[in-house]
Amino acid sequence: MRIERDSMGEVQVPEDAYYGASTQRAKDNFPISGIGFSRRFIWALGLIKAEAARTNGDLGTYDGRLAGAAAAAADRVVAGELDDQFVLDIFQTGSGTSTNTNANEVIANIATEALGGERGSRLVHPNDHVNQGQSSNDVIPTAIHIAAAAAIREDLLPALGHLAEVLSDKASEFDDIIKSGRTHLMDATPVRLGQEFGGYAAQIEKARSRLAEALPDLQELALGGTAVGTGINAPEGFAAKTIARIADRTGIPFREAENHFEAQGAKDAVVAASGALKVLAVALFKIANDLRWLSSGPRTAIAEIKLPSLQPGSSIMPGKVNPVIPESVMMVAAQVIGNDAAITWGGANGNFELNVMMPVMAHNLLQSIELLSNASTVLNEKCVAGIEADAERATELVERNIIIITALAPRIGYDLAADIAKTAFAEGRGVREVAAEKSGLSADELDAALDLRSMTEGGVAG
Repeated sequence: MRIERDSMGEVQVPEDAYYGASTQRAKDNFPISGIGFSRRFIWALGLIKAEAARTNGDLGTYDGRLAGAAAAAADRVVAGELDDQFVLDIFQTGSGTSTNTNANEVIANIATEALGGERGSRLVHPNDHVNQGQSSNDVIPTAIHIAAAAAIREDLLPALGHLAEVLSDKASEFDDIIKSGRTHLMDATPVRLGQEFGGYAAQIEKARSRLAEALPDLQELALGGTAVGTGINAPEGFAAKTIARIADRTGIPFREAENHFEAQGAKDAVVAASGALKVLAVALFKIANDLRWLSSGPRTAIAEIKLPSLQPGSSIMPGKVNPVIPESVMMVAAQVIGNDAAITWGGANGNFELNVMMPVMAHNLLQSIELLSNASTVLNEKCVAGIEADAERATELVERNIIIITALAPRIGYDLAADIAKTAFAEGRGVREVAAEKSGLSADELDAALDLRSMTEGGVAG
């Protein structure tokens, strides 16, 4: 162990740790979940510190040699070389001050050693240098926005684009397969299997659009507001220059917040982004659950499609294969919906000039993005891309569907159509056969009205 000092006095810190006294205090204070901040968040935090140091060097806020060393140390945080030094639980101080301090101390000690100083000597100071022009209260919300915007743009939107494309391809492939529609899980008028898959593709495309609409607000950064939104102790031009550097480095059009009091006192952009993620989760749940139902059986249920067989489905029933990918996606959706509830309540706890539930909001938001990105890719590559249709089974079921009588209702009236349907069901006969006896229509008229393809194209059949 070694002795480190902060404003509250001396603390023993592991000799090999790059963090210091304040981080150790927080580590001791919050042994709650064992859940730490994600790689994306630490990357974003390092990015802020690196470009802030370069800006301070340019502005001459402190010695340029120290600023250069701090920037180089922060770049190692960006690269992931120091993730093991970020040791704090997400359930900590609601501002995330402990994690901001963790970053400051690690970067300061790395930079100090690079300049020939002794670890803990504060040649590069965590507050006076690494945190210059900043506060946890503007750094942490800035890191949340940077991490979330990058993850959505680089991971989630491309994954959804690939999924939508494959669903659209399947819609074209299955366009000639006519099958029973179902409402309330009961037989309904015919649809084409391609139409169902086209609906799934549209759901994903709309989800992509909603997420894209959330990006402009996430690309607005709180940096520059410092403690309460006034910008106290931030050098003139510091935030604008630092944010411009971050935008240039990431290729994402980040900009300074229009109103720093909104940016720090509220987390509405995070709540809105989480809402869009929740809608995507609901869409994925619906699609995955439909695939599960449509492939059910395979001998005794619907079985209109075949999912790829990936693994044995039972430890006791030989030959059983289950829809494991859809089930996995459904659990991801449940987790994301739960995350959104926590984010929503977190967003409601903006008190005066600061939200005090930022760490858990950051964790849940970034976890939701990561889960949805991975689940969309897995659903695409391991399930949707390999789906096959059973056209024979679809035809068999739709021919037995008594609800095709709906196409005759405009010609013979609802009551007679209902009587034909009930008779067909009670006697185990086909609608065409019973309609030929009761409807008074000719064979040609029945064939025209009961053409299954035309029933899927709208209008009055025949």
